[in-house]
Amino acid sequence: MATAQQLKALIASYADGDRARFLSVAAQISAHAAKSGNQKLADELLKLVDSARRSAEAEPDRRVLPIAQPTGELSGLVSASFPKATLDDMILAAETRSRLDRVLREYRQADLLAGHGLSPRRKLLLLGPPGCGKTMTATALAGELHLPLLTVQFHTMITKYLGESAAKLRLIFDMMHERRGVFLFDEFDAIASQRYGGQDVGEIRRVLNAFLVFIESDNSQSLLIAASNLAPTIDAAVFRRFDDVLMYDMPADSMVRDLIVRRLGSFLSERPNWTRIGELATGLSHAEIVQACDDAAKEAVLDGRSRTTASELHKAIERRRRLN
Repeated sequence: MATAQQLKALIASYADGDRARFLSVAAQISAHAAKSGNQKLADELLKLVDSARRSAEAEPDRRVLPIAQPTGELSGLVSASFPKATLDDMILAAETRSRLDRVLREYRQADLLAGHGLSPRRKLLLLGPPGCGKTMTATALAGELHLPLLTVQFHTMITKYLGESAAKLRLIFDMMHERRGVFLFDEFDAIASQRYGGQDVGEIRRVLNAFLVFIESDNSQSLLIAASNLAPTIDAAVFRRFDDVLMYDMPADSMVRDLIVRRLGSFLSERPNWTRIGELATGLSHAEIVQACDDAAKEAVLDGRSRTTASELHKAIERRRRLN
């Protein structure tokens, strides 16, 4: 028989329209039945869960879409999207991928952890140079979890009026409790720069102080992701409020190769000089390498060819590098 905690989680996930969590809890009940010696019930439940999961993959659950659309004041503070991307669509360092897989595993098994008085990782700080996958990570996590991606619009949240920005931030944290999703605070340094720097602005300082209070007390079921290109400027008090801090960097040679092969695929007519490409791509971000691949591909298409050459790829990478 299911535990009281599992039954409550099952009903809560059904009420939220959260199919992934509902099936996760159902699988836990199946495992509990097997441990209790009721193998027949366990097998029947597992078959039902597997069937439901196959159905979900064939026709994704979209009931979350209407609930997640920001309305009223929130419509100007948060923009919603519904990604289909996954982590498999990214080229990530092995350690980064492992840590993100752990985030997904803990989030999907949140009810199991709760039964032991534990909480999943759900507050992440992503740091690193532009174009290295921080925003894409938030997009992929939303896609993996079948949740909406809700991006905070700092340009509409920050105002010159005393206390107004913090009040708007409060609305966003309230929304995290009401509407489960992946909340992205991109360009987080807009509010999280060191509070006592010479360029400090009073209202920004108040917003950061409010953020620290809100994130400390946040116990919602949403995933909160903050991303910044300016790691050295982040206030030291911010770091301990997050469950995990992930550092992103420019791609290594092996990652450059993987990016190019994935982006161009059969569009690349010959084997490039990977050593030369590694040299040319030094200092370029993931996004810039992808843009160089697209430039080479477009050159071929406009010339009426179905494939690009290694020479065109070299030139495209060189052009991107000169833009830096």
